[in-house]
This record gives sequence, structure tokens and C-alpha cells, in this order.
Amino acid sequence: MDKLKAMHTFVEIAKAGSLTGAARRLGSSLPSVVRRLAELESALGVRLFNRTTRKISLTREGGHYLDHCQAILASIDEAESSLAAEQATPSGQLRVTAPVLFGQYYVAPAVTGFLKRYDQVRCQLLLNDRNIDLVDEQVDVGVRIGRLPDSTLIAHRVGEVRRVVVAAPDFLEQQGVPVHPRDLLRGNAVHVFSRWTPWTFQEGEQVFTVPVTGNFDCNQIAPAIEACLSGLGYGMFLSYQVAHHVREGRLRILLADFEQPPRPIHVVYPHARRLPVRTRLFIDWLREDLASAALDHQGLGRPDSAPPESR
Repeated sequence: MDKLKAMHTFVEIAKAGSLTGAARRLGSSLPSVVRRLAELESALGVRLFNRTTRKISLTREGGHYLDHCQAILASIDEAESSLAAEQATPSGQLRVTAPVLFGQYYVAPAVTGFLKRYDQVRCQLLLNDRNIDLVDEQVDVGVRIGRLPDSTLIAHRVGEVRRVVVAAPDFLEQQGVPVHPRDLLRGNAVHVFSRWTPWTFQEGEQVFTVPVTGNFDCNQIAPAIEACLSGLGYGMFLSYQVAHHVREGRLRILLADFEQPPRPIHVVYPHARRLPVRTRLFIDWLREDLASAALDHQGLGRPDSAPPESR
């Protein structure tokens, strides 16, 4: 018995919901499909399907086995695709999305390096602070920050960032350094995205909010950071957004003991049995590039790099 062919047949039966449908999907005869299933069940010593004259359904054991078969077949397919990718010259259109500042700081340089290496590829980089639907908008690869909802996307974790409170040293000299999030109520706060929502903190297992207020509310991150740099007030940002300024001493991270757990960073892409060579190569390229950026819980990125001032 060809075990891989039998596993593939089993998966196709489960997808089609019938032996006849599986035979049609496989371009095989019905007797061949029946024989392969019978041989597989005999070798495993379990029944994989409950069969009646009207329908076929997975047994409990069949359901567990299906998960393993799909993972094994996907791994084999990925290995074959990777080997083919090494021998092929990638070309064609690639669409990539990422959050605005993260895309400017990290993804755009990765794209530039990739295109210099593979000059037959064309890339459209879409920077947006909303999570677009990769399938509906025909996007090949995305970067997501935060917990991922259950979906059919394939996700590779490449780092994590913190949500931090910062302020300029001059502001802290005048205002004093807060020792508890409640101290923020006595000072001016800079807010982002046009909604004065409370800032969230955590003390031990307890999560709580502080209704900060202030006189500057902006729908873009960069101007809000500049306001904090000028000494206007406190700000709350993702750590990579202010890492360069923290390293230079222009901003200080405050109340680190009250931060919520770091947020993961993932490279995501729609599930596909055979990704184009350009997409598979770019995913590997981007994962390696972001991993080398040391996007860890400190959230300070590359210690020897700084985003351009125009960002």
C-alpha cells in the first residue's frame, strides 16, 4: 500500500463527503478509491468513516486522523515547493500589507531588499492601520500586531511589542514622574485615533483603566509622538513606534510594572496548498528580516538603526 496516496485519498473523501465525489476530485475510479480506503483502515485497525447507503461521515478516530493527515501532506507540499523555489526565478506581482509605522520602519526596507535580490518581482506595499481581508483584497502577505482571531490564515510569530506610556524628560521635570497609573490623571495626555478612551493597565492579575484627559487628540501616530517629544504630555504607544526616541533619551518609558502582556507580531498569509514561488520566498525573507530586528519584549528593535526623521 502506498501510504501517502492512501492518506491523500482519505483526505479527499472527507472533503468531498462521498466516495464518488472523491473519485471525481482525484481523477480516479470508484473501485480504486474504495480499495485504498479499505487498505488504510485495515492497516490502521480502525474505521475512519461511518457509511450508510445515503451518506458518509467521519468517525471520532477519523476526525483525529484527518487533522494529522492534512498536516503531514501540507508539510510535504511545503518541502516540495521550497525545493522548487530554490531552483526557480521568482517573478510577477506581490501585494503586501502592514500597519503604517511598522511598515515604514521594518517592512518597507525588507521589501526593498527583496526586490533588489529578485528584480523580476513587482510589489505593491499597502500600509494601513486597519486589518484588511487578505483574501477579499487579494493580498498575498500581511503583518499583524496583536492577538489573531480564529481564521484560515497561516501565521508565523516573529516577535512582540509592548504598549508603553512615555513622556519627555522636560515634561517629567515639571510634572514629576508618575509611580502609579492614577498619577496620570494629574497631567496632560496626548491621545491618538480621535477617541478619548481610557488607558488600560494591569497590576498583578487585575486589569484596570485610567480615564486620562488632555488637550491634543490626533488621528495619526507620528504627530502625537512629536507632541510628546515637545513636552506637551504623556502618550501611550506601541514600543516600536517610540523605540528610537527612547534609545536617544528624548522619551522615557514610564509605569513599566503596570503594562499588560506584550502583543505578538505575526507574518500572515492565506492558506494555499501551492504558494507562488515569489510569495513563498518573500515570506521566508520577511520572517528572517523581522527576526533579525530583535523585536522582543523590550520592543526597541535594532539597537544600531533608527527610522528616518521624516517618519
